[in-house]
Formats: sequence, structure tokens, C-alpha cells
Amino acid sequence: MVDGSMLWSGSASFGRQRYLGIISAATTLRHLDQILAHSIVSSHHPDLITVTALLRRVSDLGGSAAAPHALRLFSSVEYPDIFLLNVLLRTLPHSFALPLLSSLPCRYPHLRPNSFTYATVASAAAARPESIAALHARIVVDGFANDPYVGSALADLYLNSSQVSIAEKVFDAIPEPDTVLWNTLISGLVDNCSFSRATSVFQRMMISNTAKFSSTTLAVILPAAAELQDLILGSLVHCLAIKLGFASLTHIVTGYSINGLVASSVCLFKKLLALGVETPNSSTMVGLIPVFNPFGYELLVTCIHGFSIKAGIALNSAVSTSFTAIYCRVDDMESARRVFDAMPKKNIASWNAMISGYTQNGMTEMAISLFKEMQVSNVKPNQITVTSILSACAQLESLTLGKWVHDIIIEERIELNVFVLTALIDMYAKCGSISEARKIFNEMEEKNVVSWNAMISAYGLHGKGTEALKLFEAMLSVSIVPTGVTFLSVLYACSHGGLVENGQAIFKSMLCDYGIKPRPEHYACMVDLLGRAGRINEALEFIQTTPESSGPGVWGALLGACMIHKESKLARMAAEKLFELEPENPGYYVLLSNIHSSKRNYLEAAMVRQDARKKHLLKSPGRTSIEVGDVMHTFTANGNVHPQSPAIYSELEKITAKMTEEGYQPETDAALYDVEEEEKEHMVKVHSEKLAITFAIISTDPGTEIRIFKNLRVCLDCHSWTKFVSKITERLIIVRDATRFHHVKDGVCSCGDYW
Repeated sequence: MVDGSMLWSGSASFGRQRYLGIISAATTLRHLDQILAHSIVSSHHPDLITVTALLRRVSDLGGSAAAPHALRLFSSVEYPDIFLLNVLLRTLPHSFALPLLSSLPCRYPHLRPNSFTYATVASAAAARPESIAALHARIVVDGFANDPYVGSALADLYLNSSQVSIAEKVFDAIPEPDTVLWNTLISGLVDNCSFSRATSVFQRMMISNTAKFSSTTLAVILPAAAELQDLILGSLVHCLAIKLGFASLTHIVTGYSINGLVASSVCLFKKLLALGVETPNSSTMVGLIPVFNPFGYELLVTCIHGFSIKAGIALNSAVSTSFTAIYCRVDDMESARRVFDAMPKKNIASWNAMISGYTQNGMTEMAISLFKEMQVSNVKPNQITVTSILSACAQLESLTLGKWVHDIIIEERIELNVFVLTALIDMYAKCGSISEARKIFNEMEEKNVVSWNAMISAYGLHGKGTEALKLFEAMLSVSIVPTGVTFLSVLYACSHGGLVENGQAIFKSMLCDYGIKPRPEHYACMVDLLGRAGRINEALEFIQTTPESSGPGVWGALLGACMIHKESKLARMAAEKLFELEPENPGYYVLLSNIHSSKRNYLEAAMVRQDARKKHLLKSPGRTSIEVGDVMHTFTANGNVHPQSPAIYSELEKITAKMTEEGYQPETDAALYDVEEEEKEHMVKVHSEKLAITFAIISTDPGTEIRIFKNLRVCLDCHSWTKFVSKITERLIIVRDATRFHHVKDGVCSCGDYW
């Protein structure tokens, strides 16, 4: 206990060592005030060593709340040295450190920041992203841009802000980076999902004459090897670990798990427990959890989770995040959310695991909701976050939400790497804005094969086959090697553009020129290509040459072609095959029934539907969604639940009357068969897209673009009706149905009536 009498007794002989001893024994800020007062009265103040000890003790006892106290103490020294300044900066909260550094030239012109000063302030700048550029500029001006210690802190600052390219420039400016700096860059690249760049840096480190590996180096590169499924790199890291003496049983457990040898991983872990050689810790658990190969190991995951709880490490951030990720991958979303909610401290990786899990499992609204919750929690999103959310927006087909996320990317200054830009292309394309998707594609400095695939696929989705082919040729001209996904995207574009000869040539080139073996979806696309063009017999001959493993896709494509061209005989054969392959799919029964109805074989149509009813097969009803403002409205056939239904039906009658004057006649063939299982027109019922478009007309200003999204293929009558509406209202109407986009303007559809 420190009190006044203890300080004042024998003050004449009071020296520095005694002050230091009493400072370390102080238990309250009041005690420190008494010590400071005594040192002033006894003329021992300012003594830099004593003040430094006082400053450290102020921080220990008062934490961030004692910042004003610490600043007053520092200000009491007329000529503080740089060591005292650095101690103060380490004790101050972030909101105080940056202003203090800025005030140095005026208040303490004799102080010259050193590498420790800037490294300390760099960590404080993480809380104020707007100050990073100014801090970086000052570091350069003061000559510390090539200092490894400062460079490591600055690179880490940029990486935590997802500004990967600038972090790499900081690294490149340092002539001889040390191990810490190499590790900082590799780890940051992995955290930002720049796995290829991380492995590239690791390879540079291997050939460097000055770099030395540490166990941290090998630990941070392993996740990149796993994500890239690079077994060679994983094996190389394992060999390095053994050679350098870093390999522990925990590392080997992790290596087995990452490379899919889950059984070996578990066996070794059991031996580890039995021998008691190493105590399992959070790293062991993260390595043991088969995140990269989860399927078929659901029971094992549950057992590992139970062990983690018993061992008291289940709430560790890395362990909890791994369990969240693996539960999401096996579609156990309830367990994933329980683990996520139980985390005492959630980092960005934790949020990303849960958000991406929702997105990948089609729970897009939950993903959006959790993202908003993350924002409220003041957790800054990174590239992984926005990539997942953009995917959710694309699935929801919500352009408003997609633009909102795009605005966040700009506001938060999230670096536009190839993954984020590709996600933006995909979002804009699937939400109907092909021009914006192409604009982003054109502005990309770095394009990988996924970026090219996304843009080619976008053109196919919008029925722009010629543009897709031109882009494919441009891709080959810059030496980007196509993948199976590339060929699938091009074939899809050819199919919806009627480019049969081009599609056939590309399919042949796929195997002959690039050695890519066609998958079932490629065969199905070729059948669709031939069938849509009316070459149904050729399509059947093609099916007979495909492997048995092609599955129901090829027969489904043939049945779809039969519906387009009303080929009932061949349709029956295709349907029978599909009933065997996928007996629980009601769509095939509906398609076959529609084909019979279009040929006026009503008895056959009724029998097909009766078979479906006997098997309790129900087809999803047709529905159309439209976004007006920030609200999504959904309509069903002949629906009357919308609050503006009376106004919608009234306007629909006016539009129909005006269209009739312009020459519109209902498509009687469409009325005879039911594409979306909606009621027939002769029963005075309307399809959902008509209601959605009419609602848009009465809810938006004249000339406003209309975008609707239909869950099923648009029927002939609605397609014709939409063309007439676009002409009489002078609007661009974009319709996304189950197969593609239709851009309808001035009475003409972009599909050329070929869909």
C-alpha cells in the first residue's frame, strides 16, 4: 500500500531507484498522482526514466480510460525523448495516437519519429481508414518506406483494409524484407482470398537469398494450397517443415486433412492422444476438422465438435469459424448458426463463414440480413464478404440490393480484385443489366478465366450468341486457356442464338484441340442446340452416341425441343425415359401434357396429368417478381392479393383494349397448353407476368424501364403481349424467365422469337 507518509519520510535521500520501486507497487491512479507530486516538490521531476515508468503504470492501471491522464503526464516534460513518445503511443487508444503524431512538428519540433513510432501508429490507423494514405505519405517523406519493421506494419494495415495491391507495393519498396514482412504479406493475401498471389509470393521467398522460413510461414501458406487444391505445394510445405524441424504431429494431422486423407488424420490424432506427446489445442482442432472434404464425415464432425467442447476450446475463434464453415458445407445451417451465435468474439472470418454459408445454400435473404447485422456491429467487410453478398443479390435478382452493395464497396474502399469484379459482372448480368456487366469487364486490369467465363455466360443468358462468340475468340487471342465451364457457356450462347454450326465446331474443338472431356451438361447443351433449331432427329441421333452417364439432362433437352416444335411422338419416348431416370420430377409430366394439348390430344394430356396426380407430384406455380423502389412485389396467375389489384386489373383492361386496336390477338396455341400450370385464357384468367408489367406501368413514370423475373418459361401469348405493350407504352421491358433474358423494345424482342 502506497500512502503519503511513506513518500514524504526521508525525502532528502529519495532517489530514482526508490521511485521506480514505489511506482511498480502503486495500485491506483491516485497513488501515481502522489508519486508525481512528490517528485515535483523534491525536484526529481522531470526525470525521463521515472516519467516513463509512471506512464507505463498509468496505462496498466487505467487502460484506455486513462488516456487524458497519460497525455497530461507526457506534457509535463518540457523536452521528452523519442522513447517516451513511443511508450505513450503504445498506451494511448487509437483516437489519440494519430492526432498526437500530427501535432509533433508544432508542439515538439525536436522529436523525430523513428521506425518504432510509425509501426505503432500504423496499428492505430486501422481504426481510421481515411488516415492511412496520409500516414503512408509521411512515412515516405521521413525516409522510412524501406524499413522492414515499418513496412510490415504498413503492409498489414493495407491488407486488413483489403487493399492488396498497395500492400504489395509497400512490400516491393523494401530492398531486403525480413521473415516477419514475408509472413505478413503471405498471411494477408490468404486472408483476402488472393491464394494464387500468396503462392507466388511464397515462391519468391523460396528463391530469395535473404529470406528465412519460420513455422509461421509454413502455417499461413497451407490454407492457400488447400483452397487451390495444390497437392504438390502442400507436399512441398510438408517436406520443408520436416527439413527445418518445424513439423509436429499437429502439422501432419492438418496435412492429412487438407489433402483429403481424413481417415489418416483421425488415426494420427488418436495416437497423439494416446501417447500424450502433444496436448491438442485450437490449431490441432482446426487442422483435424475436414473443412475441405466434409461430405460423408458428418458424424465425425459431430464427434470432433463434442471433443472440442469437452477440451474447452470450442469457443476459440478459429475453431468456431471452422465448425461454422463445415456445418454450412454439409447444409446443417441450424448447427452452423448455433456455433456462430455462441462465439464470444466474432472476427471477419467468422462473419464471412456464416454469410457465405447462407448464400451457398440458397438462403439469400438470411445472408443479406446477417450482412446488415454485421454492419451494425461495425465490422468492416472485405472482398470475401462482398463477393458472397453479390452472389446473394444475383440469386435474388435484385438490382437495387446489388447496387447498394456496389456502393458499399466504393464507400469502404474495398479493393476491386478479380474476384470482386467477377462477382459484380455476374450480379449485374443476372439482374438484367448486361451493359453494366460489360462496362465492368472492360475496365478490369486483370482478368482470369473465371472473369471471361462470367462475361461469356452473361451474353448467353441474354441471348447474345454472336457477342459471346466474339468474346470467346478474344479470350483465346490473349492466351487464356478455356475450361469446361467456358465451353459450356459458349455452347449455351450458341443454343439460344440459333448458331448451330458454330456450336458444333466448338464442341468438336473442346475435345480435339483442348483435351477436355465433355460432361453430361455439355451433351445436354448440344441436344438443346440441335433441338431448338428444329433438328430433332439429329438431336436424337446425337443422344444415341453419348455415354450412358449423360443422365436425364439430354432427354430433358430433347423433351423441351419437342414442346417447342410440337413433336408429340418423340416427346412420348423422351418422357418415358425421363420418368425412369427422375420419377419424382413433375415438370416432365407437365411438358408432355402441354405437348399433347398443343396437338389437341386432350385425352392423352388428361391421362398424363392423372398419372402425375396419382404419384402426388405437384409442380411449382408460376410467379413473377418485380422490384419497384426498394420493394419486391410478387404476382401469381389471376392473383388478387396485391393491395393495388383493382387498379392493376382496371389498367390491364385498358391496355388490352388498346393492344387489340393495334392488332394484338391472343395466341390460341398458348391457350391450349399450360406452360406454367396457370389457367387458360378462355377462362378469363391472366398470367403473372401480365399483372407484374401492368403494376409497373401504373407505379412508375412514363418511359421507365421495366424489369420482371419469371420462375418458369414465358409462354407464347405473354411473349406476344409483352411486345405489344412495349410498343404502345414506349418502354423497354426486360423479362427474365427460366431460360434466358428477353429485352423487348418497340415491339421487338432480342430473342428474335427464338427461345
